[in-house]
Amino acid sequence: MGEAGLTAPGGEPDEQRLVAAAQKDPACFGELYERHFVRVYAYVSRRVASRDAAEDVTSEVFHRALAGIGAYEWKGIPFAAWLFRIAAHAIADRGRRSGRERPYDGDAEVEPDPSDPPDYEEAERAAAVQRLIAELPSDQQRVIRMRFAEERPIREVAAALGRSEGAVKQLQFRALETLRERARGEDV
Repeated sequence: MGEAGLTAPGGEPDEQRLVAAAQKDPACFGELYERHFVRVYAYVSRRVASRDAAEDVTSEVFHRALAGIGAYEWKGIPFAAWLFRIAAHAIADRGRRSGRERPYDGDAEVEPDPSDPPDYEEAERAAAVQRLIAELPSDQQRVIRMRFAEERPIREVAAALGRSEGAVKQLQFRALETLRERARGEDV
């Protein structure tokens, strides 16, 4: 599945070249994603409590990796090692968040804390993100909303949309890349 010029003379994709290509053009990150997804997912799934959590953390790992690919420095160590380090941090972050979160009690009344001032900047950012999402093609909008607003796993989204899991992952990847580019342009 190597792109022209990204394959070593022996026919195997040269990882260093794949990384360099992804740093120049984030669209090339897809090959790194495909190459490492199963290993990262296996690593994460052995360290979190549920399949849904493993899918969410794995997704977060690749989002962080894509966002940070420009700062990645090739030091001769496999790219997977960097992904595993990101995964370890994502797992730890999830553990810290879950330790702070209280279980949802639908019967409990939730009173706003009057000492917390409204966060207008956060509300503006959220509105800007919603506007950007509304500009995406409808299939990408549905994937983003189902994955992030509804927090549904890839498998469930794929079944709901009648698409393969790979197709849903690709739609999500393209949508997030488009949102990232547009958000930079609007300074969201």
